[in-house]
Amino acid sequence: MGLDLGSKTIGLALTDVTLTVASPLETIRRTKFTADATLLLALAAKHQVGGFVVGLPVNMDGSEGPAAQSARTFARNIEKLSPLPLAFWDERMSTAAVTRTLLEADASRARRAEVVDKMAAAYILQGALERLRSL
Repeated sequence: MGLDLGSKTIGLALTDVTLTVASPLETIRRTKFTADATLLLALAAKHQVGGFVVGLPVNMDGSEGPAAQSARTFARNIEKLSPLPLAFWDERMSTAAVTRTLLEADASRARRAEVVDKMAAAYILQGALERLRSL
């Protein structure tokens, strides 16, 4: 399961059983960590998820700012609640790439806002899947 952690939402994506194609799943509106984690883990169980790929928002210069530290904290807390493996994936430019694709598809502003987070999660997960295939 790919996760795009934002301050207000969490975009989710899944891959097929062959670990070939990532697809957007849904966007969770963030509330408190416990409620977010409960919903996330319930969805992971429902979809028989084998692990998490968490987008790590690294700065363009490679440094980690507050958003990256927030993602690491979220992941650390999820790891306490779930035995599933977790990996980070550099998500630099993922939202920008997805937004550009949506603009090229002439998606309305409302439609872009509705789907960008889960599509960014799919973009993150797809990147990790492609890296796994190249090993």
